[in-house]
Amino acid sequence: MNTDQAFYMLKEAGLSDSRSIQTVRRWLNEGKVKYDGTGSRNTEAFSVFDNAASALVKERTDQDKDKDEIIRYLKLKIKEKDVYIEGVEELHKTATKVLSHQRDMLTNEIIQLKNEKRKLHNETMDLLKENIQLREELIKLKEEMLTGENSENDKLYNTVQYDLLQKFGLSKKASSNEVLSAYKELLKLTHPDHGGNTKLFHYIKTDYDNFRNSIK
Repeated sequence: MNTDQAFYMLKEAGLSDSRSIQTVRRWLNEGKVKYDGTGSRNTEAFSVFDNAASALVKERTDQDKDKDEIIRYLKLKIKEKDVYIEGVEELHKTATKVLSHQRDMLTNEIIQLKNEKRKLHNETMDLLKENIQLREELIKLKEEMLTGENSENDKLYNTVQYDLLQKFGLSKKASSNEVLSAYKELLKLTHPDHGGNTKLFHYIKTDYDNFRNSIK
């Protein structure tokens, strides 16, 4: 390889003119180039060893390959991050849908419980009115029993007893203890500690006491 070929090879490798001249001079000092003895003693008169020039070109080529590898690696990492971000976004959408569905379910459940509470309150009030009527009939029955009207009193007592059993959903064969148990359940339901109405609780308690005393 002559001097011109070596010089242009360095140029093609990306070095400037001044850098090429400095490189040739350094190689001369290191023994990597030799003076061919032709022409004037300047940079164009140097002959570069083929292996030294080839090594420089190879070094530049390897650097380009490394850069390409780095670029491919970075692109791959960017793609992985994009996939990760898409996964997080999809997970967020799914979680939002689930939370929204759960919120709707809880809202519907609250509405249903409020309706049931309102219905139960109305049923309790109706039962209270019916119990008032039954208590008045029981009081009347006790008064008439004291006057000695036994046959009529027995008939009236049986009628009141049967009505009371119907109100509590009990059978005709239900005992007085079963009626008392039904009263107790109603008292628990209306107790102030359980969110019931204080006035209503005391009224039912009075009715319960009257019935309990009537069967003694």
